[in-house]
Amino acid sequence: MGMCNEKLVGFLNNRWLVFVAAIWVQSCAGIGYLFGSISPVIKTNLSYSQRQIARLGVAKDLGDSVGTLAGTLLEILPFWATMLVGAISNFVGYGWIWLIVIGRAPVLPLWAMCVLVFVGTNGETYFNTVSLVSCVQNFPKSRGPVVGILKGFAGLSGAILTQIYAIMHSPDSADLIFMIAVGPALVAIGLMFFIKPVAGHRQVRRSDTMSFTTVYGVCLLLAAYLMGVMLVEDLVTLSSTVIAIFTAVMFVILLIPFLIPVASTLSSETTTYAGQEALLQPLHRQEPATSEADGNEVILSEVEDEKSEVEDSVPASERQKRIAQLQAKLLQAAAEGAVRVQRRKGPRRGEDFTLGQALIKADFWLIFLSHLLGSGTGLTVIDNLGQMSESLGYDNTHIFVSLISIWNFLGRVGGGYLSEIAVRDYAYPRPIAMVIAQILMIFGHLFIGMGWPGAMYIGTLITGLGYGAHWAIVPATASELFGLKKFAALYNFITLSTPMGSLIFSGLITSSIYDKEAEKQALNHLSQLQSSAGPLKCVGTICFSLTCIIMAVFCAIAGILSLVLVHRTRGVYYNLYGKSRSSTLCVN
Repeated sequence: MGMCNEKLVGFLNNRWLVFVAAIWVQSCAGIGYLFGSISPVIKTNLSYSQRQIARLGVAKDLGDSVGTLAGTLLEILPFWATMLVGAISNFVGYGWIWLIVIGRAPVLPLWAMCVLVFVGTNGETYFNTVSLVSCVQNFPKSRGPVVGILKGFAGLSGAILTQIYAIMHSPDSADLIFMIAVGPALVAIGLMFFIKPVAGHRQVRRSDTMSFTTVYGVCLLLAAYLMGVMLVEDLVTLSSTVIAIFTAVMFVILLIPFLIPVASTLSSETTTYAGQEALLQPLHRQEPATSEADGNEVILSEVEDEKSEVEDSVPASERQKRIAQLQAKLLQAAAEGAVRVQRRKGPRRGEDFTLGQALIKADFWLIFLSHLLGSGTGLTVIDNLGQMSESLGYDNTHIFVSLISIWNFLGRVGGGYLSEIAVRDYAYPRPIAMVIAQILMIFGHLFIGMGWPGAMYIGTLITGLGYGAHWAIVPATASELFGLKKFAALYNFITLSTPMGSLIFSGLITSSIYDKEAEKQALNHLSQLQSSAGPLKCVGTICFSLTCIIMAVFCAIAGILSLVLVHRTRGVYYNLYGKSRSSTLCVN
């Protein structure tokens, strides 16, 4: 009985169980990515113009990105309570919108509808913050893959929820709003007690590499499966039974990662630490390079800056104790005149920053602005996919929402994986992967803007990959340059760049150009204008071509900013990853 209880406790506190539970929450947390599917029914039922829809889209983006309250609550409430607040927010916001669209509740002014969209989508920030913070703390040595996978499943949630919605086989698209209100909230409540920090740095195993490989395999399998299913459902009329079978197989694939914590709990493999015996000896640090002016000068902040892999596996309390002892010795030596201690004002890159300290750093603003231009243009495409596909003559807008969700997912997973190779194998700055993503997005915008046959398929593919990569690369970069201690505040501030970009590109540029072209077309067909009481629609490539060219130009500017960041942080990344890589090569 005692052994069974020990195994159960170990299972409930397994960091892989936390990771898998976070994956499941993220699989339905990207509710904002379905706005392109629900905006046409809202526009039709409430007789909104494209500019009004764009304002709802900006409110959605704000709700999806303003996670300041979520980060604050996470510091004063348990993780499960923060998740519960998000579930309530999601249910109330989109539940009320559903009642309005189906006529069960009175129509509210546009500003009130924006508030409801904001509240409903803001629940996603609670899910994201709790999942990311807990898993990054549990996997401090695998930030790129962890962030990429979690944000990837959030991006894929659009396709997952669309496939679940296909089972309902309802002609009323308002039912999708109901599912958005209820589904994520129920999943979050069911898993909220499992997502938490569990001292994951103490659970390092040799099998972790194989476990990550398994998760990556599931990611690729799920993306390929959903891609095939979406294309089949778009091209062939299927019975409800076949669609239900397709959906059941999708759930089976999502359940596969659960085998990882089960296997690790039942396994007899013990937790190992690299250089465990070395931990019993006093830590000796290699002194930093001295200057010619004073060979005995030591920068005290570097005591915490030069961390080896061995030290990172030491519990935080023990590490702080040893650092304090070393600092005391340095101060004593300074008092005796043996060394001169130079105290630095504030942390330097690679250490733990507060939000206020990060805000005065140029690198932080380079990340923010590059993310604003890159992710802002990508989100504009996602929010306007319904109108883009309609203007080019496509009847089924859901297929493009699902496809860009899948490519968004692969971009996040691939961005985390490839950027991890750059830093681990070559000690090269992670933002170089962001440059590549932004170059991809330039071509994606141009493909959509040209409106050639099949261009929507290619454009959504490239744009989805580039946009998704941002969400794996940027959080990991911020955690490396500015630390994990205040990661929730740093992450939620950077995400504000996305709605700001959406406000500029969707709320001001895209909607204005669309409505202007729609009015021109209506004036050219006066009979249509007199007989139609609904909102004006624009038809043809002219509706979005100029917008896409403008967004391509700004993506090029984002790439230049990212290159500047790469140049500025080469030394930082070498200090973080180059030294450990060199020592590993020497040992081998």
